[in-house]
Amino acid sequence: MADLNFELVTPEKLVRSETAYMVVVPGTEGDFGVLAGHAPFMSTVRNGELAIYRSENGEPERIAIEGGFAEVSEKGLTVLAEKAEA
Repeated sequence: MADLNFELVTPEKLVRSETAYMVVVPGTEGDFGVLAGHAPFMSTVRNGELAIYRSENGEPERIAIEGGFAEVSEKGLTVLAEKAEA
């Protein structure tokens, strides 16, 4: 399976721009996982942790985020967070 293009952006800076196997986002309606090829989707984001999986069976890297939006498009996943801390 192809890698997912992922960007994490705050008002201050571009925090991450990389590829990943899967990213789990804390949406306001519940957590959702995004893989490459995911259908277009947009959601508000609640305070919580992004889980970034580099490989299918790997341990996730976690980044705390506060509020914002997530957009899945044909280009990949973009998370626009109010704050982000590794």
